[in-house]
Amino acid sequence: MAPRLPHVDRCRALRAGAVAAVVLALLAWWLVPFGGETSPSGRMSFATGVPTGVYAKYGALLQEDLARDLPELEVRLRESQGSLDNLRQLTAGKADFTLATADSVATYRASGREGARSLRACARLYDDYMQLVVEKKSTVGSARDLKGKRVGVGTDESGVQLITRRLLRAAGVDFDKDITPVRVGIDQMPGLLEKGDIDAFFWSGGLPTNAVQTLGRRMEIRLVQLGDLIAPLHALGENTRYYRAAVMPADAYPELRATQAVKTIAVANLLVTMDHADPELTERITRSVIHSRDRIGVKVHAAQKVDLRTAVFTDPLPLHAGARRYYLSVKP
Repeated sequence: MAPRLPHVDRCRALRAGAVAAVVLALLAWWLVPFGGETSPSGRMSFATGVPTGVYAKYGALLQEDLARDLPELEVRLRESQGSLDNLRQLTAGKADFTLATADSVATYRASGREGARSLRACARLYDDYMQLVVEKKSTVGSARDLKGKRVGVGTDESGVQLITRRLLRAAGVDFDKDITPVRVGIDQMPGLLEKGDIDAFFWSGGLPTNAVQTLGRRMEIRLVQLGDLIAPLHALGENTRYYRAAVMPADAYPELRATQAVKTIAVANLLVTMDHADPELTERITRSVIHSRDRIGVKVHAAQKVDLRTAVFTDPLPLHAGARRYYLSVKP
């Protein structure tokens, strides 16, 4: 039989054991990621846009940041025709997160499509600017001058076409009767204008948009003001409250050698998911989006507008619970 320890030795042994337990607990706490978080794993799909648009470029750069921040998560990018198509992919379960303009979200929710009421926002990002592009020598000085013209209006599932239809209506131009609508995206419109197959095209995107920049290097083009339509646009109703008056600086596209700013209309972009998305994953992705602003902003200038102070204003969508948790964690 082992000899019994004296009472004092037993007390010392118990105290030493307790100290060791505390040290081990502290060590375990130190080794676990801050906040007890574990890195989300598995696969996640992100719907973006047409290849030459800002959505696609933003999504590709965000994918790089997520690979660093969430190394166990595989992020797959999905091309789309734009905001409305993105929302369709999201509610159909083909995408887990996406980008969409606020007016497109409001229109989609009002449509009553399945899953539309389950949409949730993670952040307000940057604004899209409506751009009406014509050849520099064109006589078009406003949207009202498009009657009888061949006009690139965006694809049928795009936010571009949604705004274009409303702008033309505000200008007194019938989409189906007064113009020849060419339903293609920004990946095709510049080439059609360059070849003379269309007279103008509308585009809604961040500044600058690479496709417009590239076109400006190949031919002389200019941007047509749309600022005169803000009042009649708001008078239409139909969720037009999401549009605001905006100005494109003269140096937005140095290639165009513009000497004056151009008045136009802008609408906010939202990062969107579904209400059943995992809260931890949503919180971590929201964090990465906010933290990636400066790096992405070097290549997508519009992303420089992502701001923690305004990211929570996601009307018409409520914040996802995971995104709300992130904003509360960084609240001063």
